[in-house]
Amino acid sequence: MKRMLFSAVAALIATLSVCAQAGYDTKHEIGITYGAGCNSDIISSFGGALGSALAGSRGENETHFGTIALEYFYHASEVIGVGAIAGFAQNKEDIYFRNSDSKMGKNNDTYITIMPSVKFNWLRKDHFGMYSKLAAGVMFCKFKYESDKNSDNDDSTNETKFNWQASLIGAEVGGANLRAYAELGFGEQGIILGGIRCKF
Repeated sequence: MKRMLFSAVAALIATLSVCAQAGYDTKHEIGITYGAGCNSDIISSFGGALGSALAGSRGENETHFGTIALEYFYHASEVIGVGAIAGFAQNKEDIYFRNSDSKMGKNNDTYITIMPSVKFNWLRKDHFGMYSKLAAGVMFCKFKYESDKNSDNDDSTNETKFNWQASLIGAEVGGANLRAYAELGFGEQGIILGGIRCKF
């Protein structure tokens, strides 16, 4: 996970170095975001609670990594951009016997999401902009249980689910080529998310 995050940041830095030499042009933009309150958090929490109830266990120390995502948009016009979003999320939880302090094992859920996306730029200024964004696609889930008692009880399940993001309002501020931004919405990128993008 750390290697993936480092690679994403390195790729963005490399792109920014190209942007620094480019003139202002809104045809292309690439960004990296981090968000909280994501669909994958809800899936892990609900699935963990249901699984614990059926197995006679309880979950503790639940941690949500949130979703880190890479975005690319091509601006077909000044208002509309089309592109794609790739997201990664990971959630973990310790599993205990229901009426005991004895640990059974742990859940490790991983989510990779690919979504075509459209962006509507409804306010465009030299150093400030506002927009909305819609995306829908597929999420590849891996639900892994690792037993502390017996490795024969380890279990791994792969599932494919529909996923989406609806950012109702987004705001960006910065220079012609490099801008920071934040969004409010619902979906896999989060209820609230922020990031940095490069236009070239």
